Amino acid sequence: MNTVPESAGMRYLELAQGLITRLCESQWPQISAAAHLVADTVAARHTVHVFGTGHSHMLAEELFYRAGGLVRVSPILFDGLMLHSSAPLSTSLERLSGLADALLLDHPIVPGDVLIVASNSGSNAVSSELVQRVTQGGVSVIAVTSLQHSTSVQARSNQQPRLHELADIVIDNGGCVGDAAVSIRGFDTRVAPTSTVVGAAILNAMVAEAVQLMVERGVVPEVYSSSNTAGGDAANSRYIGQGVLR
Repeated sequence: MNTVPESAGMRYLELAQGLITRLCESQWPQISAAAHLVADTVAARHTVHVFGTGHSHMLAEELFYRAGGLVRVSPILFDGLMLHSSAPLSTSLERLSGLADALLLDHPIVPGDVLIVASNSGSNAVSSELVQRVTQGGVSVIAVTSLQHSTSVQARSNQQPRLHELADIVIDNGGCVGDAAVSIRGFDTRVAPTSTVVGAAILNAMVAEAVQLMVERGVVPEVYSSSNTAGGDAANSRYIGQGVLR
């Protein structure tokens, strides 16, 4: 008989492992579709843009300038939407209607590119409006979100359509409402969110699949090497100054 471990940390690791296994069991068609879209985009020498607010911005960074990662990735990183300047301000700004238009003026996305948006709740104005603007211009969108959260009556109300209602491909991270997943006896607030670890697994699986698809087509993918290995700097230098890496 299976028993629940007493250790909260072990329960978290088991839960995260289960959510990653779930990706193979229920989300692989969506991940595969996303990989085909990314492969088509990169093979055509277009760009994969990645966006997230709050902690989701880490998934945008996860794909950028990373050992074993695609070169043609451009994250949309705006300090105000991150946490290092002011966490409360980032929460206010991600709910601000109109900010997406300003971001697109600074970070153009053109037809033939693809946009990946990570948002656990899928409900913030800047993400929804960003997706609406680029899809109107013919850009395909991949969403990484929690369907359980975004469809829950407990989710914060919002006038905007939610991310899963707007994106072309929706990958469900399987996270619970509120993201924090572990309950501890004697304490009334759950801890240990899962969206980052599962989101990173989703995106790296997508990249691995996209690279394999390109190789099978005879396309040589542009992929970074680790700068901390012999020859890594030289290998990466070919991509610097060519408009791929700023």
